[in-house]
Formats: sequence, C-alpha cells, structure tokens
Amino acid sequence: MISARHFKRSIIIIISTFVLLLLIFTISVATGFASLSPDRLLPTLLGNGTAKENLILFTFRLPRILIAVLAGMGLALSGAILQSITRNPLADPGILGINSGAGLFVVFFVLLFGNSTGNHLYLLPLFALIGGLITAIFIYLLSYKRGEGIQPGRMLLVGVGLAAAINGALLTLASKMAREEYDFFANWAAGRIWGDDWLFVFALLPWLAILIPFIYFKSNTLNTMALNEELSVGLGVKTNKERYILLLASVALAAASVSVSGGIAFIGLLAPHIARSLVGPRHQLFLPVAAMFGGLLLLSADTIGRVLLDTIGIPAGVIVSFIGAPYFLYLMAKK
Repeated sequence: MISARHFKRSIIIIISTFVLLLLIFTISVATGFASLSPDRLLPTLLGNGTAKENLILFTFRLPRILIAVLAGMGLALSGAILQSITRNPLADPGILGINSGAGLFVVFFVLLFGNSTGNHLYLLPLFALIGGLITAIFIYLLSYKRGEGIQPGRMLLVGVGLAAAINGALLTLASKMAREEYDFFANWAAGRIWGDDWLFVFALLPWLAILIPFIYFKSNTLNTMALNEELSVGLGVKTNKERYILLLASVALAAASVSVSGGIAFIGLLAPHIARSLVGPRHQLFLPVAAMFGGLLLLSADTIGRVLLDTIGIPAGVIVSFIGAPYFLYLMAKK
C-alpha cells in the first residue's frame, strides 16, 4: 500500500516533471538556426502565425521535437521493463545490444528502400523490431541458466559481447555502402535524430499509443516480478509467460524508438534510475515519471547539441553518453 503522504508527494513530482518537460519543449522550439520567440509559440500553434513562423515550427522544429520526446519515452520505458523483469539495475536496451540489433535491420531497410520518406517508411519500426527481437532472444538464451534464471552479470556480459559483434557487422556493411548511405549510417550510429519529418512521427506514434497503455496495465505484474522468483510464483504470476510478453513489449519500444531517433544508449538506464529515486519502485507511479524523464533527457540533449554547434550540431546520442557512460561505470563499481 502507498501512504497518502507518499502518493501526494509522487503526484507533485509527476506534475513538476511534466511542467519541466513543457519548459524544455518551449526552449527547444525557440532556439536553433532560425529563432522563434516564445511568446509567438501559442499563437502559431493555434494557426495565427506568420508564414515564416509556421515554416519554422511545423516544418523544422515540431516533428523533430516530438520524435525526441516520444523516442526518449519509449527508450526509458524499455529500460524500466528490462530492469524489472531481469532484476538487473544495469539493464538498458543500448548497453545490452538490443539497439544495435535493431540498428542492423534499420541499415538493411535503408539498403533496400533508401533513406527517403517514401511509402515504405511505416515498415521501418517493424524491421527494427525484428532485429531487436532476434538480439533479445540470443541474449535471453545465452544468459539463462536452468535453476538459476537470468543472472544480471551474465546477462550484461552476453549483451555487451553481442553488441560488439553486431557493431562489427555494421562496420563491415558500412564499408560496402555508397556515400549517401554511409552518411546516414554514421549519423544513425552517433545518435543524431534523423527522423525530423511528420511521416516519422506518424510511423512511431502508433507503437507507443498501443504499448504504453499496455505496459501501464501490467504495473502490478511488474511490481511482483521485481521481487524474487519464488515470491512471484507464490503470488500467482506466470513468470515465464509474463517475462516473454514484457520482453517483447520492451524490445518493440526500443526498436521503434531507435528506428527514427538513431542509436541512442543510456536513456533506458538513466531515466528509470532517476524516477525510482524520486517516487520509489511502485510501477503505477514509477513508469509515468520514467517516461517523462526519458523524453526530457533526449529533448534536452538534442536541444543542447543544436545550440552548441549551430551549423552541424552535436548528435543527441553523444550528449547523452557524456552523462550516461560515467553513471554506468559508477553503477558497475557500486553493484
């Protein structure tokens, strides 16, 4: 049971996080190569902007900002699920190689159809899902031991090893690419948000619209599975079945997100840890905060990257890694 005091505090944190996300959204809209005054944001959104303001907001800024927020939410929730079902505080779809597996199939997609926004774009998250799912299955099979389940250390080593192998395959594939395809691969691997068109938003949105409510519906199951295996079974949870279902949901969220945002790691590690420290481990409160912090982190990273180098920018994945890599090493040392 949640005490009334803790629940009230958690609601205040959720509202504060949402307000902070809106603030970063406003800053992101107003900054960049072409500026848009914050006081003109609402009139432009309501259709009362000039032609220049409409062009800046609806063509250049809003699709990219929405991709950053939605992809950040997807990656954060993916990491939160992985950490709960494996009871591994270091679990993250980027660190474990799931993002790399999804990226390999994103590259296959680009080689087949090109990187233009054509009719095949809605298949992109599906391609990424296949790659991420194959990787996740290998991680699960290689890290599972009968009678012991999945050991966090073994899972981490297997994931890192698979990620290295997949990245090697990606580099081999990249060496045979044409210049335009290689430029795309380099930007994707660095974590540059490349899906800055409304078609990418509409390709990603249905996945999140289905998976986020489903995962929230599974909050009680996640609460139980975050405990030890014997207690979960004793409380009537079909752990193997639920683990497969939730693993599929986690991989789908990560794969759909990186398919349009680039190879971004550490969001799935950082956001759940921040959320858990603020509202505790109960998933009914923990998941919304983790999702908002995921969107907040990726949008902030993309905005900072655009401001630091106005002409070419720094990829959001690089900015996130500056924070995430030291934190990951700290957790490694601590655990």
